[in-house]
Amino acid sequence: MAAPKKGRRQSAPGKPGRSLVFILIALVALTGGMFLSGNTTPRLGIDLAGGTSITLQAKDEPGQKKSAINPTNMNTAVSIINNRVNGLGVSEAEVQTQGDDNIIVNIPKGTNEKQAREQVGTTAQLYFRPVVTVASGEPTPEPSASSSGKGKDKGKDTADPDKATEQGDGKGDDKASPTASPTSQGRAVTDGLKADATPTPKASDKGSEKDKAAPTPTPSADPATAALQKKFTELDCTDKAQRGKVGDGIKPSEQTIACGKNSAGQWEKYVLGPAELNGKDVDDAKATINQQSGAWVVNMEFTGSGSKKFSKTTSKLSQQQQPMNQFAIVLDGEVASAPSVNTTLSSNAEISGSFTQESAQDLANILSYGALPLTFHEQSVTTVSPALGGEQLHAGLIAGAIGLALVIIYLVVYYRGLSLIAIASLLVSAALTYTLMTLLGPAISFTLNLPAVCGAIVAIGITADSFIVFFERVRDEVREGRTLRPAVERAWPRARRTILVSDFVSFLAAAVLFIVTVGKVQGFAFTLGLTTLLDVVVVFFFTKPLMTLMARKKFFANGHKWSGLDPKRLGAKPPLRRTRRATGSAAGPVDPKEA
Repeated sequence: MAAPKKGRRQSAPGKPGRSLVFILIALVALTGGMFLSGNTTPRLGIDLAGGTSITLQAKDEPGQKKSAINPTNMNTAVSIINNRVNGLGVSEAEVQTQGDDNIIVNIPKGTNEKQAREQVGTTAQLYFRPVVTVASGEPTPEPSASSSGKGKDKGKDTADPDKATEQGDGKGDDKASPTASPTSQGRAVTDGLKADATPTPKASDKGSEKDKAAPTPTPSADPATAALQKKFTELDCTDKAQRGKVGDGIKPSEQTIACGKNSAGQWEKYVLGPAELNGKDVDDAKATINQQSGAWVVNMEFTGSGSKKFSKTTSKLSQQQQPMNQFAIVLDGEVASAPSVNTTLSSNAEISGSFTQESAQDLANILSYGALPLTFHEQSVTTVSPALGGEQLHAGLIAGAIGLALVIIYLVVYYRGLSLIAIASLLVSAALTYTLMTLLGPAISFTLNLPAVCGAIVAIGITADSFIVFFERVRDEVREGRTLRPAVERAWPRARRTILVSDFVSFLAAAVLFIVTVGKVQGFAFTLGLTTLLDVVVVFFFTKPLMTLMARKKFFANGHKWSGLDPKRLGAKPPLRRTRRATGSAAGPVDPKEA
């Protein structure tokens, strides 16, 4: 008997039962892990469950020679933002980098959107700067001859109208809001560290005197000082655009100007000296209720080095006159509070004022977790209501069910009995996909969003395509006259190569899409890549072994008309090995064929 041709050696059947047991054990383990972890459903994204998604883009500060946007700073920012959001009591928020300079913050439903945006978007660059002078930040002064006298009554007695103006500002310079929004005011009160009496609505009148005395800094031939004085005179603190740019490019070691609101809700502008302390010198901050006044306050504790700096600073300020004895707490370029200092302090301070519980906790939260290493700007904010998210999830599930039904109908009509193997393989693939998506939620913060659902629907076609390739290879072998069992083993090597190449191309496309895109598109790419890998696992460890076992059953082996492998229906040729040829030299060389 002649040897078979090279390259046509049929592969050994192996032991298909082992592969099926392996896939069964994997399914049981994943399902058990899912229930043991307490997570029985995939974590839904903002677009399906409802909530707020904030995209932040990192920006370099003006004048920086070297970009500060690098993986180290981005990861640090993610950690700080995550701590801030968790400080709000949000248990399932997700903070992750996207690309080189974006951070995505997904906050689930039930969270105060405004509060969350303030927490994640606030850089929290905190500095303690001595006050040089103060003036009204209102654009239109209200002239009043008696207002300056009233201002003097609120401060220390003096006959100098200019000093009276400065004293009046010292009372109402307190602001406690951690952002640029004009909310609550604050004063520092810790034994000797206390602001003067709370200003009355007459503070708006004294603003006219301040405006007249705006060019308080002594004229100097120094161009930098002259430029600073000009900016101070022209600054309108009611203009949000001016407030946002007033401190751009200013280093902590340089003088600057800033805006802030007093407790009466009026804007004031300041000339501030170089920073004496920064946010890194604050060890902890807590929002508490003052037992004497019953008002919300923020208590700050300084580090060891911070206490020394604070003691040295308050010692110098306590010997100055108003407003030179004030220090401004500057948060992200805006004066949050500017209390007066009457004695030397060291380890702690208290910021008080018209705080609400929320605003006090927000400020304490930001001070506790420190400043972001980069400046971020909101690139986009998307809010989805739970009702809309539920509708989108419902629509996605319907689309998936329709796609799956169409695939099953096609398999049943065209492949008949073989469709049972394909449907079983689809169910195994679906089970593996579901359990993995559920477990990846708490493990790597994977969320099932609408694009991810689309990726799963596309994967139905990719998985079914692998079965079709294998089935068609088997049918080709049957058409050549081979019986089913050897046909399955001969068809597998060629089908395997085709399936691997096809899945590799799909996985490569998903990987490239995941790397070069940001946002929700990555959910589509991740799901597509995951299901492509699972397709390979299912085909190798379930579909092929199951097909090998089914080939031993009479229903398939004998080519029943409903098996999908009926030789007559496939147009199979009679086996060539059964053909008898004449013997002798006239018959020519024999070309043996094997079934």
